[in-house]
Amino acid sequence: MGDIDIWTEKYRPSTFEDLVGQQEIVKRVRSLVQGLNIPHLMLAGPAGTGKSTLALIIVKALFAETWRENYLELNASDERGIDVVRQKVKDFARTKAIGNVPFKVIFLDEADALTKEAQQALRRTMENYTNTCRFILSCNYSSRIIDPIQSRCVLFRFRLLEKKDIIKVIERISESENLKLSEDAFETLYETSEGDCRRAINLLQTTGSISQDIDSEMINMMASKTKPADIRIVLDYALSGDFINSRSKLLDVMLKESIPGTDIIKAIQKEIWNLEIEPEIKVKLTEKIGETEFRMIEGSDEFVQLQALIASFVLAGQGKST
Repeated sequence: MGDIDIWTEKYRPSTFEDLVGQQEIVKRVRSLVQGLNIPHLMLAGPAGTGKSTLALIIVKALFAETWRENYLELNASDERGIDVVRQKVKDFARTKAIGNVPFKVIFLDEADALTKEAQQALRRTMENYTNTCRFILSCNYSSRIIDPIQSRCVLFRFRLLEKKDIIKVIERISESENLKLSEDAFETLYETSEGDCRRAINLLQTTGSISQDIDSEMINMMASKTKPADIRIVLDYALSGDFINSRSKLLDVMLKESIPGTDIIKAIQKEIWNLEIEPEIKVKLTEKIGETEFRMIEGSDEFVQLQALIASFVLAGQGKST
């Protein structure tokens, strides 16, 4: 436990065989790499599903020992302007590759954060330097990438990792780090990570720094994640018409347990389908939840918005329009 490495880097897969999940994507990409020729690639999907890892595996498989000299990685959310494309990208793209592969690789992480002007400049660069450079673009939402760039790339859509994939990774790391996890700890890690492997590993490392023996309660404590039972109490009070107690319990959850409003919204969304109310009311309340989340993301006060939401549950419990 004296190792100070970040586990997401320490246990990052380095070969196609090590990568869990996304097996269809891995199979297709591997066949392209084996031919020592790849088109421009776009890797789209949620965070923590293996996009950046796959890009690194591709480069290492293509260039072997010279991969660092033939690879440029930029995070487009930090360097998102047109000057980055005109200077860093173009300067790297126009130079000849080292080794047997006739092109270099530029990896643009979070490419959907690039401005429209930068994307237009990138499109021209992709056209002009195809012979000496290939681009791998990573993004959460491919719809935010302009169509001319999308049409120049082979698109691979990543999915959230399944439970068996997350557990496989956690078991491997736990064995290597001499951690002992209870059965419910695996379940809690998966539920908390919501298919994000990076998040699961970070949570395991945080919890493992406290104790070698890990259970569900410890993971929930480290994750600062709201408990379904607490949210159920808030909703039950509201549906019974007791707005004051519902508001008081909500305040406890937010302040005493330091749970952000966005996490509470997600917990309410999950719990609503376990409530014994009419399906039509569940649909209307789900719509209200969506509106509340949007307002919170746009900058509205979280507690005020959540109070308004539980007021809607009170009205729904009384059979009134929400």
